[in-house]
Amino acid sequence: MSNPTKIILSGCSGHMGRMIASLAETKPECEIVAGVDLVNDGTLSFPVFSAPSDIDIPADVIIDFSHPSCLEPLLSYAADKKIPAVICTTGLSAEQKNFMYQISDKTAIFFSANMSLGINLIAELSKRATAVLEDNYDIEIVEAHHNRKLDAPSGTALYIADTINDACKESKEYVYDRHSVRKKRDKREIGMHSIRGGTIVGEHTVIFAGNDEIIEIKHTATSRSVFAEGSLAAAVYMNGKTSGMYDMNDLLASK
Repeated sequence: MSNPTKIILSGCSGHMGRMIASLAETKPECEIVAGVDLVNDGTLSFPVFSAPSDIDIPADVIIDFSHPSCLEPLLSYAADKKIPAVICTTGLSAEQKNFMYQISDKTAIFFSANMSLGINLIAELSKRATAVLEDNYDIEIVEAHHNRKLDAPSGTALYIADTINDACKESKEYVYDRHSVRKKRDKREIGMHSIRGGTIVGEHTVIFAGNDEIIEIKHTATSRSVFAEGSLAAAVYMNGKTSGMYDMNDLLASK
């Protein structure tokens, strides 16, 4: 068996960080060798550093599931050490994304709007369906999340919509609020609908509604572990990459 991918986990003390660390212990192809977090309660099985610049342990890949404010020092460290980075943190600004693309000239960067393999697969399936159905079907996207989620629609729903839009012959308009305008639905629309309630982890449904038939492509996450699975799969995939931008499409194509 080949050596495991040695991983530095940024945001290791957070909910997702701990989930990734726990899952990695069940995977012989992965090993968390160090963590980065301002919080360290001593319960993790690997050393935790308060800043990337303090890390003195060699690694193959970095996984970042922290906070946008932590991105730039982490990417600078990755570029300096020539370590590929899997960026899972959401809510990045345009400036931060631009900085990430600049860093990809120096070391490999993996970035996806959603780390679930399943979500990226339904985005790809929706893209293929659009190429066949666009002319005669209305396209609507419905997403549901827990009652603590702040943004609506979700970044994942927008990612799916953008993927569909890229496959359209003519650019579509996103419509979020139908109750404020009383008019017939335009064929050039993609409707976006958000549901917030309870502890729903995440549901995304793409609806292609035609004459006398409806086609749905749906993904339901019952646990956030799907994002942990995706991040570890991305880390193994990125081991040995030198420079450039990568995403879930590259990972899916490799399978």
